[in-house]
This record gives sequence, structure tokens and C-alpha cells, in this order.
Amino acid sequence: MAYVIAEPCIGTKDTACVDACPVDCIHPKDDEDDFEDEEMLYIEPDECIDCGACVPVCPVSAIFALEDLPEKWDEFTERNAAYYGKTAE
Repeated sequence: MAYVIAEPCIGTKDTACVDACPVDCIHPKDDEDDFEDEEMLYIEPDECIDCGACVPVCPVSAIFALEDLPEKWDEFTERNAAYYGKTAE
């Protein structure tokens, strides 16, 4: 997993990152059925190409490179993977 969306996204779900992603790996999109039910957005760990295009457009600074993820938000690595039915590596 190259990038992880963490706690600051909860309740915000700004989709600027979705629009910036060149490989469509951030979900749910605002037109998807589970958008209203999910409290945050998630990055698909196997699809992310480590480009970083999502990072500067996030208005709440919720997206981190895995190696830069603050320790207090370690759980979000697994949370992002679990959304896609995967486990974090």
C-alpha cells in the first residue's frame, strides 16, 4: 500500500482526491451506493500507483504515504485495506 487515508477524512469525505487519482483507486465516490453510509474514503492498496496526486488536493491533510503515516493512525492502514476485502501488507 503506497498511500493511506486517515482519521481527518472522517466526516469530511471531500472527493477532490477521487478526482485527482489517475487510476480510480479511491472510493466510495459520491455517486456510489455506499457513499452516504461510509464515514470516510479509502485507497485501494493494490491499485494505488504511489503517484501522490491525491495528497496536495486533500483539504484536511488526511492522506499519507505509508511510511509517513503518524503512529497514532496506524489502524487506518488496515481500515483502508479492509474496505476492499483485503489485509494490509
